[in-house]
Amino acid sequence: MSNSRVVSAVKEADFSETTAWKDFLALIKIGIVNSNFITAFTGLWLAMYFTGTQFLSSIDTMFLTLIGSSLVVAGSCSINNYIDRDIDPLMERTKNRPTVTGRVAPVRALGLGIGFVIFGEIMLFMTTPMAGLIGLFGVFSYVVLYSMWTKRKYASNTIVGSISGAVPPLIGWAAIDPSLGAIPFALFLIMFVWQPPHFYAIAMRRVNEYRAAGVPMLPVVKGFARTKFSMLLWVVALFPLPFLLSELGTAFIVLATVLNIGWLALAIKGYKTKDDHKWATMMFVYSLNYLTIMFTGMVILTFI
Repeated sequence: MSNSRVVSAVKEADFSETTAWKDFLALIKIGIVNSNFITAFTGLWLAMYFTGTQFLSSIDTMFLTLIGSSLVVAGSCSINNYIDRDIDPLMERTKNRPTVTGRVAPVRALGLGIGFVIFGEIMLFMTTPMAGLIGLFGVFSYVVLYSMWTKRKYASNTIVGSISGAVPPLIGWAAIDPSLGAIPFALFLIMFVWQPPHFYAIAMRRVNEYRAAGVPMLPVVKGFARTKFSMLLWVVALFPLPFLLSELGTAFIVLATVLNIGWLALAIKGYKTKDDHKWATMMFVYSLNYLTIMFTGMVILTFI
């Protein structure tokens, strides 16, 4: 990537609305941290529920797990910002990141990221060694396998990146029950399969930016028609997964199936739409609601 293009893009960035706190939240990608917090908590809660672990006796474990996993995710995202500082200026949605504007020096972003990962891992290992090891695997898959290797080389980068995004429920469960089992891996599969249609929707909305940055996202390499077909296949693949969590009861199966039918209907609608950008936005919003309802529903149904 030429330095002149990067400098030009940085000059066009709008710094007027930024603050130190906003820069920090952008650096750690607070949206990703929050979503992973929800899924890690769900894994933790279900592990307590199915193993009969008392809530009051596990408050310390809950604290260490949720804070530790959040630090690991935040640290990994900060390292990702350090790695992507050369292409972020070329994309509208990333050109105001603090590593681009210069408000946070790259070396500080890297140092913060490494520090967060270390402290987060210490907290996870204080729960169980398995939780700590899974956390390390998540860092490796996001920083090395995705950010440093596949993101700029292969259209399959989204699938590789989905591995790390599916790890938090495993961390949460392993902090209580390191032997794991079928339920936490079902949570992992749901998260893994959910991510490609979610991120392909983002890629469709930002296809020109990814093309300018030289990132081979599926819509850039294969086009919208191929991307829509892939999104449809991934949504279909979600249908059998809730049945792996049949121990949560019929109500959960019904809830998950209704959510899957709604997403499938929207995915099919993509073949009839005349406005791909609007449809991709609808798919993106639905995916966020899907994740929130699905995982909060798992927790709520344990009280019924």
